[in-house]
Amino acid sequence: MARTKEFDPDAVLQSALELFWRRGYEATSVADLVEHLGIGRASIYATFGSKHELYLRALDRYAESVDPLLLGDLSRPGPALPGVRALVRRFAAEAASPADRLNGCFVTNTAAELGSRDTAAARRVETSWDRLETLLHAALERARAQGELPERRDPRALARLLLVVLQGVRVVGKASDDPARVRDAAEQALALLD
Repeated sequence: MARTKEFDPDAVLQSALELFWRRGYEATSVADLVEHLGIGRASIYATFGSKHELYLRALDRYAESVDPLLLGDLSRPGPALPGVRALVRRFAAEAASPADRLNGCFVTNTAAELGSRDTAAARRVETSWDRLETLLHAALERARAQGELPERRDPRALARLLLVVLQGVRVVGKASDDPARVRDAAEQALALLD
């Protein structure tokens, strides 16, 4: 007779996400996971597979929670540029916030830590960035069609620029004590929308 799980896998996954997000993949050992999650090593392996598989599932969970927020910001009816501006400013504010800057963005952290040597993690990072770029591109196309964005502006190129700026803001915000650095960069990027 199979034993029933004495823990909630969904809650454990969320807790693992928080630990990986705070510490990173390499700095989180299986022993750290056992202690933090409050379940045995065998339960982790039986439920989630390896540490790497658990990390990837945590990264997927993170993306699933962030994507609807991005869609909401960039898909509201009416003028499109206010949503784009609000999103860029929110990223900058979060990157400059003492409460948020220590963790940074889980996707950006993964790109910096594992992106060049872990193809599964790199694919997830690219998927996340593709979604954000697609949402920005659609909003900027809408803005141009509605006359908010000058015709001479290329929505695809601007979406890519904003994606790179947003990721850079996350990296610099995590490492810098100067909040003006990320806020000024974000505002300069937004000036290109005029």
